[in-house]
Amino acid sequence: VAEAFEKANAGIKVEVGTSGTGGGFKKFLRGDIDIADASRPILAAELAEAKKLGVEFIEIPVAFDALTVMVNPKNTFVDQLTVEELKKIWEPGAKDTITRWSQVRAGWPDESLSLYGAGTDSGTFDYFTEAVVGKAKSSRSDYTASENDNTLVQGISRDIHALGYFGYAYYVANPGTLKAVPVVNPKTGKAVLPSEATVRDGTYVPLSRPLFIYVNKKAIEKPEVRRFVAYFLKEGTAQISKVGYVPLPESAYKKALNR
Repeated sequence: VAEAFEKANAGIKVEVGTSGTGGGFKKFLRGDIDIADASRPILAAELAEAKKLGVEFIEIPVAFDALTVMVNPKNTFVDQLTVEELKKIWEPGAKDTITRWSQVRAGWPDESLSLYGAGTDSGTFDYFTEAVVGKAKSSRSDYTASENDNTLVQGISRDIHALGYFGYAYYVANPGTLKAVPVVNPKTGKAVLPSEATVRDGTYVPLSRPLFIYVNKKAIEKPEVRRFVAYFLKEGTAQISKVGYVPLPESAYKKALNR
């Protein structure tokens, strides 16, 4: 969106930094940045810090994402996973204990289990652990962790015994190098693959999540910031599907713009 905005608004430069959601909120609350992108809602502790520092903001949902569980394409035995099996793999007690595929489900091969996932400063890490383990930031630590999803893509694509998770957009951007695993919907008992359709119809649960931008209220007084946010909620929404996320209903963007 920043690149498209710069092309349409000569002379205005939008600097885009990279960090996990937690790191972004730290910079946002310090006043280092005008806008924080977030792959989870602001936490209670961050909200308390914002009040303490006198930072007022506007929370704007901008898209939906589907956290995607992936294996190597050469993996022929993983047909689906339940939330309970994912918890068994990822909960803190699994460290140095659940290390082979045969321990996850009877009948699966006695092969080593290599794990790849989001770094601890990532909103993806927070959301996944809460959805799967039941408590945010509660996870085994003996896995390859990175806030850079491209690092995880490379790891899973090169490791036949790998399992990992990250956002749907990076799965879509790497066709043929990763294999998405259907996750069993706890309510219906049906295994569901992540897609724009299953996110929209609410069947891909519990790993569908909203994505946000948080805008500093004082920053909105800057004409270039106001113009960028308006652009994001009008023309910028066309970028959402292109990069593999799921747009919100048009009415949601109009409400955000009015707010």
